[in-house]
Amino acid sequence: MKRISILGSTGSIGVNVLNIVRAHPGRYVVSALAAGGRVDLVAEQVREFRPRLVSLRDADDAARLRDLLGADAPRVVCGESGIREVATIAEADMVFSAVVGAAGMQPTWAAVDAGKPVALANKETLVMAGRLILALAKLRGVPLLPVDSEHSAIFQSLVGHNRDEIERIILTASGGPFRGRTAASLETATLDEALAHPTWKMGPKITIDSSTLMNKGLEVIEAHWLFGLPPERIDVVIHPESIIHSMVEFQDGQVIAQLGVPDMRGPIGYALSYPARLVGVMPRLDLARVGRLNFMDVDRDAFACLDLAYDALRGPDDAPAVLNGANEVAVAAFLAGRISWQDIAKINRQCVETVSGRALSTLDDVMEADARAREFADRLVAERGPAERASAAHA
Repeated sequence: MKRISILGSTGSIGVNVLNIVRAHPGRYVVSALAAGGRVDLVAEQVREFRPRLVSLRDADDAARLRDLLGADAPRVVCGESGIREVATIAEADMVFSAVVGAAGMQPTWAAVDAGKPVALANKETLVMAGRLILALAKLRGVPLLPVDSEHSAIFQSLVGHNRDEIERIILTASGGPFRGRTAASLETATLDEALAHPTWKMGPKITIDSSTLMNKGLEVIEAHWLFGLPPERIDVVIHPESIIHSMVEFQDGQVIAQLGVPDMRGPIGYALSYPARLVGVMPRLDLARVGRLNFMDVDRDAFACLDLAYDALRGPDDAPAVLNGANEVAVAAFLAGRISWQDIAKINRQCVETVSGRALSTLDDVMEADARAREFADRLVAERGPAERASAAHA
């Protein structure tokens, strides 16, 4: 029986973790949950899985959850201290880190510092503080198990192989909703178009990141830290069918890939059960039904965010954290209709070029870089003229 604590239980990843727990009674116990503000859903999760501890983002939501659950309420806490309690609860054997964005950084750090094995769906932890969090995990003797489908694919492809023999990693990308669009055509990209991902059902932030290929760029940084390869040995190829989730090329030229239907229950289940495999986690792959697998190069002119990630990885110590913070501000502004889709890459680039350049030695350094990026990106968004904003909203 494995006892798990889930950070981000109401997001798409967190819900799928609980789906797998539900499908394997007697194998997992939920010790604690942390969520944002979806109180009704949290109440349903508490009634079904009976965690001992729950954390919500703010005090009003915590009070409402206590009212909803009445005498059946577990201990309910809130805020940064609350999610840290969930991340470090003594009885949990594993922490599943599925909070979206930089908000997942500090609780994930706390979990590792407390000696908890972490199933890592929060890529920002590695993007912002890769060197530092790996050093902490080594010091505490705990594994970081990848949950992103691409990194899980590489992780699985490396089982039984010597990492010293890796020639390169090939991350696959669906291409998102704008696959095949030119830079000129993307000048009129709309929010509805950007949110219409052809393959994966995800939250709005990661879906927009998929449309810009910023998500793939963040995954390049994540892969760099997880597998210890320099950026020039991490490639990206467009694969519209999303059947091959990523590949490893070895020094003798042979390539090992992991295939499966595009369903996050696969990598989530593997992280939960590693090194074993669960039965009946996801639908079976029917290659004859799929028919053809296609591959193509990324259009670097149309999707500038991908190269921004490579540049950040080669740049100053804090550049990836700055890039991530700027991107979160820019994506939020795009979702709010304040900037155009094309502005996301422009704001990200200007932030990295202007406010990065410092060394990172502590978690506080990382969070300061994140704050510095957000402040500057907020200013860039605010400085946009009314005409540009009107144009963005119309688009």
